[in-house]
Amino acid sequence: MSEFQAYLQLGFDHITDPNGYDHILFVIALCAVYAFREWKKVLVLVTAFTLGHSVTLALSTLKIISYSSAFIEFLIPITIFITALANFSEKNAGEAKSPKLRYVLAACFGLIHGMGFSNYLRSLLGDQESIVMPLFAFNLGLELGQLVIVAIALAIASFFVEIIKVKRLTWNHLISGIVAGMALSLILNNELFRTFVGLSVE
Repeated sequence: MSEFQAYLQLGFDHITDPNGYDHILFVIALCAVYAFREWKKVLVLVTAFTLGHSVTLALSTLKIISYSSAFIEFLIPITIFITALANFSEKNAGEAKSPKLRYVLAACFGLIHGMGFSNYLRSLLGDQESIVMPLFAFNLGLELGQLVIVAIALAIASFFVEIIKVKRLTWNHLISGIVAGMALSLILNNELFRTFVGLSVE
């Protein structure tokens, strides 16, 4: 396996890894209001997220920007929670009231997730001097992984909505509620949050 293929695989594995399911939850939350026939809208939405995380992934990996890893790990579940809650404002799946706002939020939240991705990539790179190719391959792997998650999420949604005949609004609320609950659990169990609450109580 070439170095390019190795980092491509690592990027794909990282975003699809069930043990690090926070990014998976975010992608699912983005897709929750859509069915398979709205795949073009979802593609635009996911592309906005990709653009966002590509920027900060590159800047962070190249050490152009720096930040607190603990703070980013705290912000990621918050982006998931906000995205899931926003889905409850949609009256009909696939008919977002403010699609442009959803694209902007996806891009902005992508900036945060990109910094989370960079933590893992930098640990892989170590003292490696040339990082442009690994960076590109890793990011491409992330994108491919996202598309797989989107395809699975839309396929499952279509099965329940089109075949089982679950109402689309009910499906949206069910999935968004589950994702919001899991994101809230991540927030409450976050070390930075627990430390902050502990200091506040004292």
